[in-house]
Amino acid sequence: MVNKKQSLSWDGKKHANTPQMTLDLERIKYPFILRNNSSDVPTFRQIFIDNEYNFNVTKPPEVLIDAGANIGLASIYFSNKYPNAQIISIEPEESNFQLLKSNTASYKNIIPIQAALWSENGKVNLLDPGLGHWGFMTGSTNTAGNSFGSQCHEVKSVTVDRIIEDYGLDNIDILKIDIEGAEKEVFRDTSAWILKVNSLIIELHERMKQGCNRSFYNGSNGFDNEWKQGENIYLTRREYLTKQGIGR
Repeated sequence: MVNKKQSLSWDGKKHANTPQMTLDLERIKYPFILRNNSSDVPTFRQIFIDNEYNFNVTKPPEVLIDAGANIGLASIYFSNKYPNAQIISIEPEESNFQLLKSNTASYKNIIPIQAALWSENGKVNLLDPGLGHWGFMTGSTNTAGNSFGSQCHEVKSVTVDRIIEDYGLDNIDILKIDIEGAEKEVFRDTSAWILKVNSLIIELHERMKQGCNRSFYNGSNGFDNEWKQGENIYLTRREYLTKQGIGR
C-alpha cells in the first residue's frame, strides 16, 4: 500500500503531551495522525509497509468490523482498499478513541464506536498493564481486584450479535479482532453470530491471558481454511479470502 521510501511529514503538534506526526500518503485519501515514540509507529509499519492485511477476496466486502481499532489505522487501510464497505470501528480506550474519530472523520463509510467487544452487553473495566497505547485490556466489573493492570475507567461493552442487531447486518464479511486477550470471553459462546461471519482475522494473546487460544478455536469451528500472516490468524469460509504475500 505504501512505498517504503516514501517521506513522512511532521506537524509538530501535541496530543496528550506526546509529539505527533501527520502522514499524507500516496494512495491514502486523507492525512492521519500518529503519536511519535508510541505503539502507533510500529502499528503503522505493520499495516501500511509490511502489509499484514494484504489478501485477496472473491468479492469486495460489504461489511467489515474492526474490533480493537486503536487509532483507526486498519480501518483507514480497509476503507481505502474497499471504499464501498461499511466499516464499524470499535475501540474502548479514551485517548485512542479520540484519535480514531479524528483520523477517520473524513471517511463516511467508517463508524467509530467507543466500546469494548465482550461476551455480554453492559460495562467492563478498562485496564492498563503498562504496555503502551496498544496494550489496554478489559475485565469484568464483577471481579474484585485484577491481575492484568491498574483500572483506568469503565467502558461500554458490546457483543458481536448486538452489533449485528443494532446495525441491521445480515452478514459480516470480515471480522478483524485485536482486543488484547478479551477474545477469551468473546469466543466463549459464539452460537448467536459465528455462522454470519464469512472470515476472521485475529491476533491471539495467550501470552497475556491464558486460555485465549483454546477459547478461540473452540468457538470458531466450521471455517474452511486457515493461515497465519504476520501476527494474525486468518479463517475463511469457501475461500472468501485467500492468502497474498506480505510486502507486495
